[in-house]
Amino acid sequence: MASRPTGYGLSAEIKRKMNSKYDSKLQLEARLWIAAVLEEPTLGSESTTEPMSIEDFHQLLKDGTILCRLINKLSPGSVKRINESKMAFKQMENLGNFLAACEAFGLTKTDLFQTVDLYERQNIPQVINSIHALGRKARVNKFNGPCLGPKEATSNPRQFDEETLKAGATVIGLQMGSNEGASQAGMNFGKTRAIID
Repeated sequence: MASRPTGYGLSAEIKRKMNSKYDSKLQLEARLWIAAVLEEPTLGSESTTEPMSIEDFHQLLKDGTILCRLINKLSPGSVKRINESKMAFKQMENLGNFLAACEAFGLTKTDLFQTVDLYERQNIPQVINSIHALGRKARVNKFNGPCLGPKEATSNPRQFDEETLKAGATVIGLQMGSNEGASQAGMNFGKTRAIID
C-alpha cells in the first residue's frame, strides 16, 4: 500500500466524510451474502452476527480473489484466471478483472468502485455499495442463489392512442401553476422610465 501523508484541510475533510459513510450493517450484509454465494459460512470471520472492522474487511477483499470467485459463481467464466500471487500488481489485476466482469454483468460505472478504493483503502463504503449493486443485478440476471437488497425496477413503457394524447395537451399540469388570467400588462412601480428624462 502506498505511504500517504496525513491529510490536512480539504483532503482531511474529504477523508472524514468518506469514512462517515461507512455503515457496518451494510458491510455485514455484503459479507454474509458473499459467504452464502460462495458457500463458505465463516468467510473471514467466525461471527455471522457481528460486522468486521473496516481493516479486517479490507484485508479480506484486498487481493481480489474472493471477488473474482464471487463473479465467477454469478456468471461462470467471467474471470478466466485468478492470480493467487501476493505481488501488488497481480492483486490489482484481480480487482481490475472483477470490475470488468461486473460491467459485462450489467453494472454501470457509477455503481463500481475503483481499484485504489479497495487496494489502498481509499473508499471502502463505495466497495460495499458495489457489492450491494452486484447483489441486486444478480437477481435481475436470474441468479438462483441468495439475493442481496431489493429487486431492481424494470422499464414500463406506455403507448397512448392519438385521442388520449390530444386530450392531455389541453390540460394544464399542476406543476405549471396558474395565474388565473392575470398578466403584467400595465404594471409598474414608481416613476416610469422615459427616454427624454
